[in-house]
Amino acid sequence: MNTKTQDTRQHILDIGYQLVVNKGFAGVGLSELLKTAEVPKGSFYHYFKSKEQFGEALIQAYFSEYLRQLNQLLETAPGNQYQKLMHYWQHWSEQNSCQGQAGKCLVVKLAGEVSDLSEPMRLALLTGTNRIIERVAECLEKARTAGEISISNSRQTAEQLYNLWIGASLLNKIRLDDASLQQALLTTRQVLQPTA
Repeated sequence: MNTKTQDTRQHILDIGYQLVVNKGFAGVGLSELLKTAEVPKGSFYHYFKSKEQFGEALIQAYFSEYLRQLNQLLETAPGNQYQKLMHYWQHWSEQNSCQGQAGKCLVVKLAGEVSDLSEPMRLALLTGTNRIIERVAECLEKARTAGEISISNSRQTAEQLYNLWIGASLLNKIRLDDASLQQALLTTRQVLQPTA
């Protein structure tokens, strides 16, 4: 793809993310997406064969950016591996806070909506979430090896914590308060059992 093609495709995905994260996948019609993105219908079909393929690409792009930000956060956050991980969870809490950008997690927004309707989108969600869990597991293993935390299985703990945080983010949307996220932060500390 040339630069203009990549820019146009990314522009459609960026606008699509803003619409989908606010209205859901089914709540965003193709005409609304095209009008908001100021892209002709033919251009959309040049990049995506269908709305479903657009949704799959949207999820893949979301996870690529999420992982880029996660890696940057884990590399630049101060402290040891445990402190870096806690910084990540604190960041998650702030990003999903009712006071801030509540509901911007595409996984929380789409998992229940599209998993039963689109196998390609479900698989994109599964692949993306597994990548996040693996990255967290790598950091947990470094912290465990360094003696900073007391866990026995980094992969299992990463999955447990990811499940906890996805659930807390979903409850946050239902309750419209941050109690679930604060409880998740407390539970995370308890699960990791820091040694210092």
